[in-house]
Amino acid sequence: MRRGPTTTILHADRSAEVEHGALHKPMHSAVAYEYRSARELAAVFQGERAGHVYGRQGNPTTDALERRISLMEDAPGSVCFATGMAAIASLFIAMLKQGDHVVASRFLFGNTSSLLRTLQGIGVDASFVDATEARHVACALRPATRLVFVETIANPNTQVADLEGIGALCRERGLVYVVDNTLTTPHCFKPKAVGASLVVHSLTKMINGHGDALGGSVSDTGLYDWSAFANIAPVYRRGPPSSWALKQIRKRGLRDVGATLCSEHAHRIARGAETLALRMERASSNALGLAQWLASRPEVAVVHFPGLARHAQHQRAARLFGGFGTLLSFEFKPGLDCFDWLDALQLVVRSSHLGDARTLAIPMAHTIMWEMGEELRREIGVADSLVRVSVGIEDYDDLQRDFEQALGSVGALRE
Repeated sequence: MRRGPTTTILHADRSAEVEHGALHKPMHSAVAYEYRSARELAAVFQGERAGHVYGRQGNPTTDALERRISLMEDAPGSVCFATGMAAIASLFIAMLKQGDHVVASRFLFGNTSSLLRTLQGIGVDASFVDATEARHVACALRPATRLVFVETIANPNTQVADLEGIGALCRERGLVYVVDNTLTTPHCFKPKAVGASLVVHSLTKMINGHGDALGGSVSDTGLYDWSAFANIAPVYRRGPPSSWALKQIRKRGLRDVGATLCSEHAHRIARGAETLALRMERASSNALGLAQWLASRPEVAVVHFPGLARHAQHQRAARLFGGFGTLLSFEFKPGLDCFDWLDALQLVVRSSHLGDARTLAIPMAHTIMWEMGEELRREIGVADSLVRVSVGIEDYDDLQRDFEQALGSVGALRE
């Protein structure tokens, strides 16, 4: 019987045998595993049979979460990590060598951008381009280019990459195409549809949704021919080529970096994933309403949200995504202080983080993007007055009232 995505994820654990008839995969805290014979143990180490060799490379609880993520992304397989950044770092470390080149979006999340700049110091070069047009990516390609890395929606100014055009370009040039799907989530978009080779998530965000667990993942969509990728080590070129990339990422990334997702957090993320569709629909509706309302306010200079018709990539987002996401940002008109507005909020939480069930707001230039410096912030369009809002699932009227009373306080201070 064919099932919808929410039903599939909700009952994912029950698709395999679960200990003692539990409805959820139990938490497994074991670090080491015993086998009936030394030959059986060796076969697991060599990848000839399924099993666990050591807790750093995963456990039955993370296995269950990996199956869920794979179902959500329509992917043959996934590997989970301690954080989203651990997933990205492990991917880069496992799949790139000295002298390789990466093309990435200029609008990448600050920590991802920082990581690529760190890799530049140890021999992996990176070019940062305006990924809203595939031609910019094409102009940056070199003979040493190995992969292209973009996000579906940029944080915080919500630029939407030319996902289809870049996918076609990567297919034509035989490049690995990595898409960070954190802000859209599989509920709104599956990067496999535009030819992505690998899909990255910060599971900490919308998929968990409750601000109580860190996690990340890399999924292989099955579209890339890994036999053509020179950086796969001979030891991992065993079995079907479709398995080679994740095998190398699990060994040279997860195992060697040690960025292991603990079973408790895997359990919490799996639980959160069950209500992803419900939360995304409510929070996305709230975000659209707030963006439209903010755009009408005299105190606000500009609102960044793909759901607004004036957004530069609105038509693209409307065509590709089943919703516009839960992230918006806006800038105040000159003379108004974003700190005054934030301090006047009574319901919205002044905090970092994205994808929580609660609505969160933060001044971006003075916090998350402070370290990159004024020049780079100006280059990517992060104004000093920019406020990022991660919209939650509260009752819409309560959110708008809180925004409104805080804007009233800012106006009173100005007078």
